[in-house]
Amino acid sequence: MGTLTLRLPEQLDARLTMFAKLDDSSRSELVRTALERFLRERERDKLMAGMVESAKFLASNPDARTESMTISAEFAIADSEALDLAKDAHVMHEMWWK
Repeated sequence: MGTLTLRLPEQLDARLTMFAKLDDSSRSELVRTALERFLRERERDKLMAGMVESAKFLASNPDARTESMTISAEFAIADSEALDLAKDAHVMHEMWWK
């Protein structure tokens, strides 16, 4: 495990100590948890921003929009077929037990 040394303002250090005591955990564990959560949120935000940019492109580009709508329609048919097969399998499974 890597080591990180950082300087904290006194007020933040006091809050960290207080919350570590309340949670019955170490200061390091509390900071590690907070940092993991922060980085996970940053990664999610970056992913979402990329998805928004892609959606804007698809919405504003007529050729891309047409192609995406065609692909969506093709997948809707496959999804419907898969659901029908799953329902049939469920009914057959129920009949087997009877």
